[in-house]
Amino acid sequence: MSQAKNPESHVGRKPNRLINEQSPYLRQHAYNPVDWYAWGPDALARARTENKPIMLSIGYSACHWCHVMERESFENDAIARVINENFIPIKVDREERPDLDQIYMDAVQLITGRGGWPLTMFLAPDGRPFFGGTYYPPEDRQGMPGFPRILAAVSQAYRDKAKEVTNNLEKLTEALGAITNYVPTVGDLKPGLATESARALGSHYDSINGGLGQAPKFPNTFVFSLFLRVHAADGDEAMAEMVRHTLSKMARGGIYDQIGGGFHRYSVDERWLVPHFEKMLYDNALLARLYLDAGRALNEPEFLGVAREIFDYVLREMTSPEGGFYSAQDADSEGEEGKFFVWTPEQVDAVIGPELGAIAERYFDISIEGNFEDANIPHRTIELPDAARMFKISEDEMASKIREIREKLFAAREQRVKPGRDEKVLVAWNAMMIGAFAEGYRALHERRYLDAAERAADFIMTTMWDGRALKRSFKDGVARHNAYLEDYAQLVGAMLDVYEASLDAKYLAHARTLADVILDRFIDKEKGGFYFTSDDHEALIMRSKAAFDGSTPSGNSAAVMALLRLHGYTGDERYRVEAERTLRLFREFIEKQPFGFSHMLEAVDLYQRGPIEVVIVGDRKSSELIEWTERLGLLYVPNLAIFVTDPADAQTGFIPEQVRDKRQLDGRVTAYVCRDHTCTAPITSFKDLQKELAD
Repeated sequence: MSQAKNPESHVGRKPNRLINEQSPYLRQHAYNPVDWYAWGPDALARARTENKPIMLSIGYSACHWCHVMERESFENDAIARVINENFIPIKVDREERPDLDQIYMDAVQLITGRGGWPLTMFLAPDGRPFFGGTYYPPEDRQGMPGFPRILAAVSQAYRDKAKEVTNNLEKLTEALGAITNYVPTVGDLKPGLATESARALGSHYDSINGGLGQAPKFPNTFVFSLFLRVHAADGDEAMAEMVRHTLSKMARGGIYDQIGGGFHRYSVDERWLVPHFEKMLYDNALLARLYLDAGRALNEPEFLGVAREIFDYVLREMTSPEGGFYSAQDADSEGEEGKFFVWTPEQVDAVIGPELGAIAERYFDISIEGNFEDANIPHRTIELPDAARMFKISEDEMASKIREIREKLFAAREQRVKPGRDEKVLVAWNAMMIGAFAEGYRALHERRYLDAAERAADFIMTTMWDGRALKRSFKDGVARHNAYLEDYAQLVGAMLDVYEASLDAKYLAHARTLADVILDRFIDKEKGGFYFTSDDHEALIMRSKAAFDGSTPSGNSAAVMALLRLHGYTGDERYRVEAERTLRLFREFIEKQPFGFSHMLEAVDLYQRGPIEVVIVGDRKSSELIEWTERLGLLYVPNLAIFVTDPADAQTGFIPEQVRDKRQLDGRVTAYVCRDHTCTAPITSFKDLQKELAD
């Protein structure tokens, strides 16, 4: 399903061009009176022919303020008339076209000092920006100019102040070019850079509520993943405690869907209580993986339980019939943000009765006063043992009652009008979830998680890969849009994850094939690093390089991580060389701005420490070898590479260096741990293997 809208708003209106688009976000605007185009040659040609400025609006389906601006301005006939008469209006889904979003978000940040969505930009017919902002209200409000005033001023300036507009165009274009003009520097990465940067990031830790900084508060997944790495390598207990505290607070907060599982986008307050209610696939993929890692590294079974609930939510609500994963669920339902997720005491009691209701209202802090617009976002302020003592029952009985409460509230909630769901299948976001499911299988030993990972990976390679190139997006049976660096890089990493979980060599072969496309069509041969778009992509006003990690890894950090991992498996020096060149290109930025390179710092950690290679020799079908690989999945070992070799296999084709000459000892399953091209003596006890990995 797509975003639910009031069908009465469409009565008597003819659809505009967006009715022919696949993107749910674009189709949401198909009955606006605005004469929208999707980005493409027709719109740009008309702008040139009529010499009109382009009004570019960029957003995404789960964006609350995008819906607000649509209702207030784009469905307003008077405002639409002004737009249609004076501009060529173009609507872009940032998730389908992150290349455009990257360029014009940089532009609006240069103009206003801040960014966000909806993004509203005004362009010359050649695509160069000269003015812009984000959300504009329909009238002057709280010191913010209304959208009609902005439209009138921009239109008049374009007609009557050509010199001023040209000056803005030139300055902005020059500044945009400077942003992405990274120049390689001389010098190596500082030794121990990942550890040093982690400690610098730790200085921003909120010791009361967990997380970094104050409101609004984002999960900052890569930062806490980096903390886990430093804890594992150096035994830094302060890093471990920051992860433990933060993940506990988040799992108890309103940012986590206490009834249905899965995380909302971010918290508007510092306590993780009130979220922006949209659920994004990528957030849940990254957080599932972090909770798996933390559960294993810190021996916290609750964290593994959170990961399991995320996976179950994704399988239940975010998985397509073909096996791909949908992009997002909206924040709004019935035109109200969060309505689907909140409760009053009366609603709770009506579903589960007053006896269970009393427990639910205390455990999930559901009160008459409410904590969100006269209703309540369920969250946990007491622990289960405290609840058991409070209601004078055993902990086991209380746990059983909490399960019953959640099940009954969930069943009742399913009868409500659901938030809209964006059913695009995006390669990069799917790759993150594929990797999370593969790791979920290793950590939780539930075969359905590996099945989900393999099914989605196979779907992408059979439907969105044509043997030469990937498509970015799939919906309604059609794959479209050239894939970007992040799509290829994330998918390489996902294929390695599925290989490590399944030990099926076809996924390693897929990883090599996709990585070779990166080196062939995205590389900057002169300076190093990788462009956002391939060399056969549509020409835009610039060919940018995505370097900074945001809510998802940048294409370059994902590429470095994937190439370093792949080098460990293949020994192909091209992968290591280009990963190293990329790290050198961004070295000064990484050292000075660790927050913006938190995933790149994870790649730095792998680069500087090197992989930990475990070679297991034995009958790959034997119960003992299978048990070893399963038990290995229960351990948290960053930078791990797994090799399994069976003496009965014919040794043909490429044989990894790590595997050569490795023998079984006395016919038993035998392991070797290799670091820096040096391997241990043969190990025939899993306990000894575990001890070696812990050292």
